Amino acid sequence: MALSEIENDISDGKEGEADIIFKACLLGGFTESKETKSIISSLPKVHGDPTASEFTMERFVVIMNRYQEQPHLLDPHLETMLNMILEFIRDENAPPSLVHLGFKFLYIMCKVRGYKVFMQLFPHEVSDVQPVLDLVSNQDPKDTEAYLSVTDSSRDAASVLISKFMTRPDVKQKRLGEFVDWSLTTISHTSDLSIENVRVLDGALQSLAKLFKHGKRDDLLQYAPAVLRCLEQKRLSESSEAKLRKLGVKLTQRLGLTFLKPRLAAWRYQRGSRSLAANLSMSQSTAASSAVTPEVETQEQEEDYDIPEEVETVIEHLLVGLKDKETIVRWSAAKGIGRVTGRLPKELADEVVGSVLDCFSFHETDNAWHGGCLALAELGRRGLLLPSRLTDVVPLIIKSLTYEEKRGACSVGSNVRDAACYVCWSFARAYEPKELMPFVTQIASALLITAIFDRSVNCRRAASAAFQENVGRQGTFPHGIDILTAADYYAVGNLNNCYLNISVYIASFPEYTKSLIDHLVAMKINHWHGVIRELATKALHNLTHLVPDYMATTVLPQLLTMAVGIDLHARHGAILACGEVTHALYKVGLETSRSVVDMIPPECVDALKKIHQTLHDRKQYRGFGGELMRASVCSLIEKLSLSKMPFKDDPIITGWQWIIDDTIKTLHLVSRRAKDGIVAVLVSALSALCQEYYQTSEGQAEPQIQDMLVSQYLEGLKNKEMLTRSGSALALGCLPRFMIHGKLKQILKGLQQLCTETQKEGSFTDARIDAVRSVAQVCVKAGVCADGSPDAALCSENVAEVYNLLLSSMNDYTRDSRGDVGAWVREAAMSSLMDVTLLVASSAPEILLPDQVKAMMCCLAQQAAEKIDRYRAHAGKIFLLLLHSTEPVVPHIPHREELLTIFPVETTTDLNWKAPSQAFKYITQLLGLPEYQCHTLLGLTVSVGGITESTVHFSSLYLFGYLKGIQKDSVTLGEFGETLLKIFRDNLQNDRASIPFLNMLTQMLANGCFEIFTTQENHPFCVELLTLCKEFKKSKDVSKLRSCITVLCGLVQFQGDVKKKILSQLLLLLCHPFPVIRKTTASQMYEMLLTYDDVVEPEFLDDVMTLLSDTNWENNLATVRTHRNQLCDWFGVPKPQPVVKVS
Repeated sequence: MALSEIENDISDGKEGEADIIFKACLLGGFTESKETKSIISSLPKVHGDPTASEFTMERFVVIMNRYQEQPHLLDPHLETMLNMILEFIRDENAPPSLVHLGFKFLYIMCKVRGYKVFMQLFPHEVSDVQPVLDLVSNQDPKDTEAYLSVTDSSRDAASVLISKFMTRPDVKQKRLGEFVDWSLTTISHTSDLSIENVRVLDGALQSLAKLFKHGKRDDLLQYAPAVLRCLEQKRLSESSEAKLRKLGVKLTQRLGLTFLKPRLAAWRYQRGSRSLAANLSMSQSTAASSAVTPEVETQEQEEDYDIPEEVETVIEHLLVGLKDKETIVRWSAAKGIGRVTGRLPKELADEVVGSVLDCFSFHETDNAWHGGCLALAELGRRGLLLPSRLTDVVPLIIKSLTYEEKRGACSVGSNVRDAACYVCWSFARAYEPKELMPFVTQIASALLITAIFDRSVNCRRAASAAFQENVGRQGTFPHGIDILTAADYYAVGNLNNCYLNISVYIASFPEYTKSLIDHLVAMKINHWHGVIRELATKALHNLTHLVPDYMATTVLPQLLTMAVGIDLHARHGAILACGEVTHALYKVGLETSRSVVDMIPPECVDALKKIHQTLHDRKQYRGFGGELMRASVCSLIEKLSLSKMPFKDDPIITGWQWIIDDTIKTLHLVSRRAKDGIVAVLVSALSALCQEYYQTSEGQAEPQIQDMLVSQYLEGLKNKEMLTRSGSALALGCLPRFMIHGKLKQILKGLQQLCTETQKEGSFTDARIDAVRSVAQVCVKAGVCADGSPDAALCSENVAEVYNLLLSSMNDYTRDSRGDVGAWVREAAMSSLMDVTLLVASSAPEILLPDQVKAMMCCLAQQAAEKIDRYRAHAGKIFLLLLHSTEPVVPHIPHREELLTIFPVETTTDLNWKAPSQAFKYITQLLGLPEYQCHTLLGLTVSVGGITESTVHFSSLYLFGYLKGIQKDSVTLGEFGETLLKIFRDNLQNDRASIPFLNMLTQMLANGCFEIFTTQENHPFCVELLTLCKEFKKSKDVSKLRSCITVLCGLVQFQGDVKKKILSQLLLLLCHPFPVIRKTTASQMYEMLLTYDDVVEPEFLDDVMTLLSDTNWENNLATVRTHRNQLCDWFGVPKPQPVVKVS
């Protein structure tokens, strides 16, 4: 997409996410030009300071790295920057540190822009010779050879330097032969078995390759045969080092170019004008028809001359390189094929093309296909692939566009498809529209198939780009512009969008409809990846309405054959596709007033019916692949039921019911990865099956089937396997209303027993989640009737039972090895409460009791104050939805007016509950509402006393903000204290709440939140807290004891006799059986004495602090007890007396 198009989209208010990303990454120019020049100008000032020079260097690197992907933006400024640095380097008086820093900057610029462009900017004046010689003379004379074997990029620079130096007229006569001999000797006598030797070979090969690239043919031709023989003897193509194989190919192609005279093949294809505007407007037909020939000394005609024998060897090596396992080698070989072929006579060049086409054999590997595609692209781009060859080439490219070969659990071939897109892109630029006209339909369809159906996003985008190039350059692709707007580079990035939306739009053009459908049936229904198979079936569903007769008479019979075939993946995809296509045909029939059996041939109807029995007889529901077959058949059952196939009272219905029930019973044998998918289609299939085939003409359930299914699933709720319980609960939840009628009481009782019993045991958590969800589903389907029967609808008699079940699930804090798994139950309970409440409020609000609504809103407030972001957000959204609901209005919400003030209607959309900085600002305001205070504070307890830094910070910040506001109000603060004590009292044995509570209380005491209480002697709040803390003294939980110690130290600020009791408890802990507790108590008491100055008499303070800090409290108890008793005397507390155990 062009930048102007993006800007237009933004101005129209249609800025998409992909466009935002694209605009953010696309730089418009070198915006840091002034800063960069300022940095370079500062080099003379900072070179002597290591810190300043390093900082300057880092800043320069940061700026340059921004242009790694768009280095051409530097070009207008590059020469100026280079000259500024060269001024410092040329200065004879410049210190070495400045010269060194200058060269570092030059290297950074060269690395970003590339040495080929950068070298062109260097000066080559006579005045620069002496300074350069001086710099070189300061180097080690042996460095030239040493640099060719170093590990860094100096090796590459040295090879370029040598190639340039050795080809100078004054050097080549004396030194060129010696250097070639040295290089060949090095290559011959160096193995590639060690890292050091690989570096040596790399340097020698690289320098030779660049030498033959930059040198004149006449100077190097005499050495070429010897170099080629050396390479043949070395057998670099068998080396394990990809870099050496690549350099071998690169050197080989340069040798081939040396053997051949430099010439432009007169037989090559020349397109002429490459103007995109000319091709689009067709207004420059005259210019387009005139050939444009590059300037050469003379217009060379085809001439016969002897081709050296070595050229055949070169081409042979390059063809081998096309099949190399590394992309860099194949790419280099492809470019070599293109260059060498351009200097061959027409007949020999055609033989090379034929050899390249041999790579496209199904006996060859994906590497050969990839190399062949790259070579064809190079040949086409250079005009060396004549139009007469297109009849052979295009079919191979079409195959390459869909090439995929399964290897184990994955596949290979994405690089082949990507390269095939490159071939199509290069052909668009290489050939006149009339040459490609016979192949337009094939190429366009193949490119679009790859652009929307390829698994790899890179291939989809490459195909989209190739299609765009063909539309622009050729102008003959049907509906090209329209398709490009829908399937551009960004649109094809989303796989779901490609299969489900873009494919429908493209298939609406008749030229592409059947080719897309045929590709899905032939290549994607049997794909190795499950997601692709499922998307392909959904795509077929969406495409059916375009050609319903073709789908019914041609595609469906093919799918039915595959559905009972031997290939597992093809069977799975075909069964899914049969259901999707049948359902789509049913929808088409609704529009044309035809039944589905009128549209599908009778033999296909019979084949659809027999799929299940065939799989059952072959025992294909068992073992490997059984999971896929069960899921696909359940999907088929759902689609055929929704299509109203005339199978009522047919024996096949019993078979379908059997597979559903058997799958529920054997869910525990299904892999965890596949479980969720199977359960989802299982539930959908059961619901559709019941709706279509178990209903009488009067709209009632068939009694026998109803009794059988309900009793069977209720029994499944008691199964020893958790997944069977889950499946049974979901099955009950998906039953249609007529199946629930008369059985509601039994169903609710069974679900209630599952929830309550397993919650007490702390087991079957996953089953409990599904049971809670099913309660809401059953209630919603049964409906509400205030005076109705509790066996038929939700009414005044059973609504309390439902609410009690869901509210008790809101307090599920079960933990196992996975963590707080009860959170999943709480989340399901919140959603179910919302569904049931809105249902009741809309139909019979009078049966909603105030206590039920109050308990629900308080529980939601508690969850909205807790520490896990996801569940806090879920609770907060439901809380606001119920509060602001107008149709229906939820009655009896406590403090509705105050809540609407705290949570105005804007908060339903603007408030981010997952962000602690936003959520706790609002939720802490509920502490001021008596009905919500206890539950909100309980939720805040685990947040303030938790361990997540951001949650602790913001929850405590707003909690202490609230407490600061009531600091002067002793009555309100007293009520808050009573609420705190109630929470502490209720959760003494609950470690989930008690430890965070102690941590929160520590923060409150440290922040002076109860300062008004400390002025009163023996305040009841402190006395009660001390009593509750004593309950922990026999605990063996170290974290709980530590938290209790910090609370006791904070309580010392209270006045009266209670202070002595607190000190007595602390001194008891100094002789605790756990050494770590003794040490922690001493440390906390030391800090306590630093904080509060009225704990001990001033004359004893220094002695107490010295004793606390210097004593090793981890010593044996007899030693520690002596020191503890001394502290008792100084604190004025009676010494604890050992309790004698009576036997």
